[in-house]
Amino acid sequence: MKALFDSIANRVFLILLAGILAATAATIWLSAEERQNAVRELRNQHTADRVEQIVDVLDDATPGARRVILDAAPNFGFEARLAAGRAPADDDNPELLAALKAQLGNNRHIVISRASDCDISPSERAAPGAPASSDSSANPAVPPETCRLIYVRLHDGALLTLKLDPPRSRLQLPSARSRSIVSGPYLLLFLALIALLAYAVARMTARPIKQLAVAAGELGRDIDQPPLPERGPVEIRTAATAFNLMQARIRRQIQHRTHMLAAITHDLQTPLTRLRLRLEKVGDAELRDKLVGDLSHMQQMVREGLDLARSMDSSEAMQRLDIDSLLDSVCADATDAGMEVTQSGRSHASILAQPNGLRRCLTNLVDNAIKYGQSAAVSIAIENGKVAIRIRDHGNGIPADQLDAVFEPFFRLETSRSRDTGGTGLGLTIARNIAENHGGTLTLSNCTDGGLQACLSLPVTSR
Repeated sequence: MKALFDSIANRVFLILLAGILAATAATIWLSAEERQNAVRELRNQHTADRVEQIVDVLDDATPGARRVILDAAPNFGFEARLAAGRAPADDDNPELLAALKAQLGNNRHIVISRASDCDISPSERAAPGAPASSDSSANPAVPPETCRLIYVRLHDGALLTLKLDPPRSRLQLPSARSRSIVSGPYLLLFLALIALLAYAVARMTARPIKQLAVAAGELGRDIDQPPLPERGPVEIRTAATAFNLMQARIRRQIQHRTHMLAAITHDLQTPLTRLRLRLEKVGDAELRDKLVGDLSHMQQMVREGLDLARSMDSSEAMQRLDIDSLLDSVCADATDAGMEVTQSGRSHASILAQPNGLRRCLTNLVDNAIKYGQSAAVSIAIENGKVAIRIRDHGNGIPADQLDAVFEPFFRLETSRSRDTGGTGLGLTIARNIAENHGGTLTLSNCTDGGLQACLSLPVTSR
């Protein structure tokens, strides 16, 4: 579940889906309520019209004709009778009462009540043509229904009693139809369309962020990557513009620093060479050897400074290389130089690399293993989809709290990597810079049985 929420696209998708579903549910509920109100209002108005018709006819009819009209009342949708006495005092339906008063006039005495037996009298229950009583005893699963009685005082003082049929059966049909719209295949289609919309919006929202993340990763490997396209919404265009400006500034700063360091180290080589020639003429042999030794160390620092400047420059073209062949060549050169190097494993992989830069990285690691551990055991394999090159020595290792510090420029371990060994503290810095230019990593670890192991991990292009 945590992995599902790690992606911003999944988060946007779930939030949109939940929001749309909640809004849809609220809309359906409000629509159903509004529809029920509209149906109720229409029913009340229809009832008021029918009551107005029979009341107007009875007001103008003679006593003999009224009996005929009352017998025909079921044709109007309700049963009717005339009775003396007073109407109940309770008003059951204020909305219907308001509709009746609007039709018959506010001066007309009208009362609405509710009867539980849905009958006016036992004689009317058996009247021919009268609707069947809704007696719930025939079906115990159906709750007993109630009907409304409308009492209207005619102009001559007679009390007209009208019985309305229970409205439940008329209301259930629209409700069932409305429920059928959001059930079954309609509901599945509705949810599928909403999910598709939310997915499209989530992908559209996350795509620029993903592009920015990819561009940032490529920037660390190649500072000369083409700028991001500045298109899309204003926020995305602003972010792309800021990223491109940042890339341009970093590129200029790296170029300036690289050119300055290269210029300094290059220009120092000529006076150092002249100085060496003059030192050769010093008569005191012991003093001459010391001065030449110091000068040699200075020249080595200049050369490695130039290598450091080159390692920060990713302008060399990337080429597809057989990493096994390149590693064979580096190990063979070391062996020919009299170094104790063993090699094992094959990756059968190709990578995109700067040939000269990667060779320099591997050479530095092998030289370090020979210089501080007397031998180098080199192995190569595919691990987690990447090429893993391990170079192990059998020296004293490095204190655990300084495994990262040794990658800093000019950092030196006084106990084992002093000036007497000729180290300048730039070899590992150069190697890590080159590894990062290739999108890889370089780490150091102490072996349990002694010695130090360097692991160079590089992305695979093809196998």
